[in-house]
Amino acid sequence: MYQKITIVGNLGRDPEMRYTPSGQAVTNINVATNRRWTTNDGERAEETTWFRVSVWGSQGEAVNQWLRQGSRVLVEGRLRPDPETGSPRIWTRQDGTPGASFEITARRVVFLSSKAEDEAYQAKSGDSGGPAPVQEDEIPF
Repeated sequence: MYQKITIVGNLGRDPEMRYTPSGQAVTNINVATNRRWTTNDGERAEETTWFRVSVWGSQGEAVNQWLRQGSRVLVEGRLRPDPETGSPRIWTRQDGTPGASFEITARRVVFLSSKAEDEAYQAKSGDSGGPAPVQEDEIPF
């Protein structure tokens, strides 16, 4: 049996790296993927799906060193289901609405944005002309 998921998106916050007791590096990133389309009524619609990604070893160290909030990445890996249900982890937002967490163990992470693009994003997100900052209740973890 084999499964593989590939996503392309942007980091919702800076990477968080830690080490296991055995000394293995693991970096967690939150990746948002966006889908835009035009409805039958001619209106534009958008959907954002969040993924929590774990990146292990030297690849995790590189992700922590080089990526920042807003960086564009391609992630290949496998979905990690909730051990109790075998489905995505279901949770409740602060406003009481349900949400789901899709978790991926990365096999490969490809950096798609240049350092200059990442720096430009960081500069824009600090003023009112840039994208709105990610709200904590929008990220399910």
